[in-house]
Amino acid sequence: MNQAADAGPSLRLAQFVTQHPDALVPDSALRAAARVLLDATGVIRAASGIAAEVQPFIALAAEGGAGPAAILGTSLRARAPLAALANGAMAHALDYEDAFDAAPVHPNASLVPAVLALAQAHRPIGGRALLAAIAVGCDVSCRIALCLRQRLEDGGWYPPPILAAFGAVAGAARILGLSPRQLVDAWSMLLLQNSCAGEIKHDRGTILRAVREAFPAQAAVQVVQLARAGVRGFDAPLEGRDGFFRLFAAGRYDADVLLGDCGGRWHIEALSFKSWPSCRGTHAAIECALNLRKDAEWRDIRHIRIEGCEVHRMLAEPLAGKRVPQTAIDAKFSLPFTVAAALVAGRVDLDTFTDPVLRHLDVLAVSQLASFHRRTDWGADMAVSGAVEVTLLDGRVLRHEVLQPRGSPAHPLSDAELIAKFVDCAGRARQPLAAEPANALARRILQLHTAVDAGEILAIP
Repeated sequence: MNQAADAGPSLRLAQFVTQHPDALVPDSALRAAARVLLDATGVIRAASGIAAEVQPFIALAAEGGAGPAAILGTSLRARAPLAALANGAMAHALDYEDAFDAAPVHPNASLVPAVLALAQAHRPIGGRALLAAIAVGCDVSCRIALCLRQRLEDGGWYPPPILAAFGAVAGAARILGLSPRQLVDAWSMLLLQNSCAGEIKHDRGTILRAVREAFPAQAAVQVVQLARAGVRGFDAPLEGRDGFFRLFAAGRYDADVLLGDCGGRWHIEALSFKSWPSCRGTHAAIECALNLRKDAEWRDIRHIRIEGCEVHRMLAEPLAGKRVPQTAIDAKFSLPFTVAAALVAGRVDLDTFTDPVLRHLDVLAVSQLASFHRRTDWGADMAVSGAVEVTLLDGRVLRHEVLQPRGSPAHPLSDAELIAKFVDCAGRARQPLAAEPANALARRILQLHTAVDAGEILAIP
């Protein structure tokens, strides 16, 4: 690198990623990473059995021949890039994975599949090292997301998989022991293939919104392998004249947010874990509906007013289509449908997004009563907040508002709740785990920091 590039954000961030010792990752961040791993591997397992959209990805990975990395929820094993592809497709397919409410990113949906594949392909990788890789990789995605001063959506991009890919590469780089220069090379190669068009949120028939994390997960594994083999990239893939910040955000970013307090503040400790398998932007409204249901019978409702910020428009418009979603992933991105399901059934779970419920006449009838209203006093920082107001046939008006929905750092899910979620998900896998072994596996994952070979534990189907 030249002297100017040596001082640049790409290298400085790469130095933190590759040189920060596992021993200096605090126990609180490692514990958060274990919770991420528990949640993610459970959700992936469930998708293997109940998400039809992921089956072509599993089949493609299997066609590539046997390898060292497990395709979770199945008895199949594949080469690391293809296992990451399949597990990545499953990581978001149910829209049940963790989220970072402060920015538009699911930082672990491609990261976990990438580091899992490499941890199994390069055994033994200790549990602490694996958890540290997740903590650091998650931090990178969150920092890049937070430092942007122009929304990726303004350029027609869909942010979550684009932003998460950088953290996936960072975590994978730690597993392989890359140098700072090699990580910069890997990010350079990622930049050649890292995109997600905003059209993904407008086309109601596509299933790509469900499986989108397959592509950055596979790319992360491949680019770190190539970087380790000596493939040379750019000096400044992030801040360069035509690097990531210029191409995706018109060069508008805050280097202090990106690099400040690296190793001192860990964003993985501020994640939200999902109680309901749908877009995080629907959760406040679901919680409102469940609360309103205590005082109102759905048959007595005349009208439902759902309130949110500008970001929520993609979950409510076009209204006619959102009232009658055509696919499971479309329903998970629908405020009218998720609110209606909560009001009618009193729950929103993995069974809510199956064909019988998508076609349920009562749910669809209540969905028709919903309308969306933008709160002009709410900015993008209120993207996880929501309010629901119902007008009853007798003229009464009931209202509930939620600013921080369940699962957020302010209202976290307990370890016991995450274990119960894992057990439920593992029981839905293509190769299901019974409750007792699933519970035992969950507890081993939460204690993974003591494991000598994390890949052995995590390779259980």
